[in-house]
Amino acid sequence: MSMKPTKYRLVCCASGHSFEDTGWILADNTYEKPSLVRADYELKKFNPRPELEGMYRYADWLPVRRTLEGSCAPVTYRSEALASHLGLSNLYITFSGYYPEIGAKMETCSFKETEAYSVCGRLPEDNDRILVVASAGNTARAFAKVCSDNNIPLLISIPEDNVNALWFTKPLNDCVRIIASPKGSDYFDAIALADKVCMSKRYLAEGGAKNVARRDGMGTTLLSAVETIGRIPDAYFQAIGSGTGTIAVWENNLRLIDDGRFGSHKMRLYPSQNEPFTIMYDSWKKHDRNLVPMTPEEARKAASEIDAKVLSNRKPPYSISGGLYDAMEDAGGDIFKVNNQDLHKWQEKFLELEGIDIHDAAAVAVASLVQAVAQGVVSKDDVIMLNITGGGERLAKSEHEVIYAKPHLVLDPDLPSETIISAVDKLF
Repeated sequence: MSMKPTKYRLVCCASGHSFEDTGWILADNTYEKPSLVRADYELKKFNPRPELEGMYRYADWLPVRRTLEGSCAPVTYRSEALASHLGLSNLYITFSGYYPEIGAKMETCSFKETEAYSVCGRLPEDNDRILVVASAGNTARAFAKVCSDNNIPLLISIPEDNVNALWFTKPLNDCVRIIASPKGSDYFDAIALADKVCMSKRYLAEGGAKNVARRDGMGTTLLSAVETIGRIPDAYFQAIGSGTGTIAVWENNLRLIDDGRFGSHKMRLYPSQNEPFTIMYDSWKKHDRNLVPMTPEEARKAASEIDAKVLSNRKPPYSISGGLYDAMEDAGGDIFKVNNQDLHKWQEKFLELEGIDIHDAAAVAVASLVQAVAQGVVSKDDVIMLNITGGGERLAKSEHEVIYAKPHLVLDPDLPSETIISAVDKLF
């Protein structure tokens, strides 16, 4: 549905240079070093719009030109059972997934839907290029659903080992095509494959963390929390693969401070990784902006050993200006690591206490909160936001017929770009 486009400018996080968004801009071409750009919205007050469907209630802080059908906003509620179990007085859970009992109805069961509806809402209606998205799993499922439902041409690139994440409740529209890097590859291989496809002007790179629409879509989790709580939380917990979601809530925290009605403080950030894939944990513990070295072989081995497969990005936006290192330095906090055993222990405990199944990655966040409580990192009375980034999949699959999509092509990312592009062109 067409709407009056949100008014904003783009700002280079490193230089502060402000400029107009003249299209699908992912960086400031006047600044030579790597830096994220941030959306600077004309409206400085947090202004939920109940007349708009789903997550578009936050459209005033989304860089969108139109709304799309089928979106849902994250749902925030005050925890009783888990909070009591951990001895916390003000634990709020922001749930993105399928849990109709609390009003959460994301069909893909993941907060990646917030990215997809925002990114695709940024696309002009007359766009004639094919959007390309690389994913470790949940992002692919979300973009496939949104693009399929709204007839937006899409190419997904995913590691073949992660194709089980491509489940849907109805067949995909022919406008969605899927390619995969071979078995034994990882998320970065899928990114490399997508990058080669995007050497053709027929294709449009979604941009990942560099896309302001992706970050601000993910940042609606904090907007949901603040709308429910009435103030900026003291502490924030989330599992990370790239750290983009944590960067996103930090950016919205800064916007809320500018608003002035919800507090003037920055919530402490407590992201977490699944051991042994701990590239950002290891880098942060060294207090180093530069990522610790990780060879492709080491990354693939670590990715194969973690159960939260989506938390396996070996080239995350950690070091870049405006990235996770800057967010952590500015807001304070720490990074945790969680092993597979604790992940599953707290996955089952969350189901017992809160009544809904959660994804492996979300369970990493729960287990990190448990560590923080045990270590005294958070206090009993802190207002805590626990970002449950995916859940309700068991419930959704029990209520719907499930269809699994398969790759149309499996391609080695080391092939020449011309060979890859020629093969992909035949899919559309």
